[in-house]
Amino acid sequence: NIIFAALVYLFSTKITFAVGDTANVLSGLLHPILGFDHLIAMVAVGLLSIQIGGKHILGLPVCFVFILFIGALIGLLAIPIPQVEGVISLSVIVLGIAIASQSRIGIWIAYPIVAIFAFFHGHAHGGEIPSLGNPTSYITGFLIASAILHFLGIGIGTIARTKRIRSMIGSAFAGIGLHMILLIYGLI
Repeated sequence: NIIFAALVYLFSTKITFAVGDTANVLSGLLHPILGFDHLIAMVAVGLLSIQIGGKHILGLPVCFVFILFIGALIGLLAIPIPQVEGVISLSVIVLGIAIASQSRIGIWIAYPIVAIFAFFHGHAHGGEIPSLGNPTSYITGFLIASAILHFLGIGIGTIARTKRIRSMIGSAFAGIGLHMILLIYGLI
């Protein structure tokens, strides 16, 4: 599993851009799945929503997808936002730590943090929309894929009932996020 994860991580950027030069539903669906940082963050939001519980099991992912859409529109308009990739990697670290610590994060902290991270993820998606094709289809695709990945995280969180297992998953996510941020800033 570790070798597979490493291979996906190393080749995810090349695979994502190789999907095609058109903006369509399929390329939108594949982008969050083939972009390892996006995949982990989406699953992590689902896991965190399970940790918070109650109506927030659906509320937190819905918040993420809504703000993801807003961020995508800003990215599509090519409005520059600094440190997008750095904040995306930071999202993997922070969400991983939140899951690993198994602490009950208050909704007044969880929602704003998730919303900020969703905005940056959306901006990255919107900024990467190929100039050809239909941006609406592409955005629809990555919103659907993001929601599916949130539900995958909810499913994993439901199956992994013990805090120890969820804590190990969160620790792995945080470690991967740390590696990503070190790579982005040329520290390794």
